[in-house]
Amino acid sequence: MMAPLCQANTTIVFEEKSLSVTRTLASYLTASRIDDIPEDIRHESRRSLLNYIGCAVGGSREPSVEILLSTLQPYFGKPTAGILARPERMDPLHAALMNGMTSHVFEYDDTLPKNYIHPSPPLASALFAYASANRVTGKDFIHAFLLGFETEARIGNAVYPAHYEAGWHITSTAGVFGAAAAVGKLLGLSVEQMIWALGIAGTQASGLRENFGSMVKYFHAGHAAKNGYVSAILAKSNFTAGPHSLEGPRGFAAVTAAKYDLSKITNGLGTKFQIRDNAYKPYPCGLVVHPTIDGCIALHQEHHPASADIVAVRVRVAPLVLDLCNKKDITRGLEGKYSIYHSTAVGLIRGKAGLQEYTDAAVNDPLVKRVRERVTAISDTTITEDQSHIEVELADGRKLVRFVEASIGNLGIPLTDRQLEDKLRDQASFVLPSAQIEKLIELCWQIDKLEDVGVLVQATVKP
Repeated sequence: MMAPLCQANTTIVFEEKSLSVTRTLASYLTASRIDDIPEDIRHESRRSLLNYIGCAVGGSREPSVEILLSTLQPYFGKPTAGILARPERMDPLHAALMNGMTSHVFEYDDTLPKNYIHPSPPLASALFAYASANRVTGKDFIHAFLLGFETEARIGNAVYPAHYEAGWHITSTAGVFGAAAAVGKLLGLSVEQMIWALGIAGTQASGLRENFGSMVKYFHAGHAAKNGYVSAILAKSNFTAGPHSLEGPRGFAAVTAAKYDLSKITNGLGTKFQIRDNAYKPYPCGLVVHPTIDGCIALHQEHHPASADIVAVRVRVAPLVLDLCNKKDITRGLEGKYSIYHSTAVGLIRGKAGLQEYTDAAVNDPLVKRVRERVTAISDTTITEDQSHIEVELADGRKLVRFVEASIGNLGIPLTDRQLEDKLRDQASFVLPSAQIEKLIELCWQIDKLEDVGVLVQATVKP
């Protein structure tokens, strides 16, 4: 029998002995107390949620969001819930789906470099949908968010990289577990019910990387949020699932990964918080191309090369870059987010890689297109995923060279609180007046002091 060991600092620590991995995790989730979680961890959760809110507000008017909303609206249930940054009312499950879409669509959301999960969209989308329909204190909300974060990050760690290499979109497949655990915590699930919630989530885990570069990639985050929510409410009603959904011979790990390490789910529960490994993007595209963007922007600022003067560009990058972002013959802005060639070109020619650099217009800009066609990306196992070596050959024979040791926004050079605020301002300016944006930022930093998180949800909607 496994029991929590209470240390002098009252931190709850779980050690797996005879219990299964699924039960060990469920026992931790149900026993955890917010007072056991250090303040720096709680602050990182506020940073994550501030970043998430900016993405959700900014992405709330994107074409794919409009299509999803208008198509599904006839199927909405009772309008008891709201979504972020929009006036429409709907049932909580569809609200979770819509929140997931808006928060992921800019490709600007947080990322765990250990497994490339975008952790907040599936998780926070379900929680904000729940909080818009039910009164939830900020303290309980933060606690549920952190437990959901632990769940999805640890499950992702256990199956990465084999799961990802097989073609699964890990944000969705691991995110559904995080959403289930978080909503389940707010519902007060028992250990048995939490085991069922994880099992119901596992059987709904899905999402294929083949869809990257299309609208359905962002649908994955909402799909995971909705399915995780469903998992929790079914478990609350004693809808059963198998007891070994994570570790069983036909469970999530064995079925979706050729190689996995289940100890990564249970080791250090309650002491080694995964949110410390969270990273926030300065550019709205795949994290693995950020080092190249940094280097190209630096070359632009130093030399201002003209498109017509660039003869060839060679970038040496980690193998994962070409696995994820090898799209070259592109015509749509969404495709540009997964193109090392496009990101290289906009960095060199425009000296920036903001939201306007990943539009259809930018992808089809003749000057950008000319440089993109001259970029060669070379897989190099000596280059880490946070590095890039760039060489630009000019018509006059000069060669511009830059090596990036670590990219801005990753764990080595994290974005500051102020930079995260500015990022929210930049995205939200498309939707909200400046005074409302400043109030929203204040509420994000004070979220754990709110008596009702619904106040924050309402603050994202333009009067």
